[in-house]
Amino acid sequence: MATEGDVELELETETSGPERPPDKPRKHDSGAADLERVTDYAEEKEIQSSNLETAMSVIGDRRSREQKAKQEREKELAKVTIKKEDLELIMTEMEISRAAAERSLREHMGNVVEALIALTN
Repeated sequence: MATEGDVELELETETSGPERPPDKPRKHDSGAADLERVTDYAEEKEIQSSNLETAMSVIGDRRSREQKAKQEREKELAKVTIKKEDLELIMTEMEISRAAAERSLREHMGNVVEALIALTN
């Protein structure tokens, strides 16, 4: 049978906090960690500048292609013949500017009905 002293002893051991492992001795690394950080930083900078240059060239190429395609589209639209009566009809019926009416007619190859439908949608 347990005595009162034994019970107190068990309670003390149960309520004690978590044990801390002993500290490990630290070794001297001769600045290797610092050198590694510096080289990592330099490598990241090189990668970022390389990626930036690549991205800028891709963006520049895309813009030049888009601009070239836009110029070609404008040339094609300029070739489309439209009637003066159709242009005036769209201007008065839709109450839009001459440039907007002409653009719509040219985009729809001079077809008044399609141009009006596109402007109403």
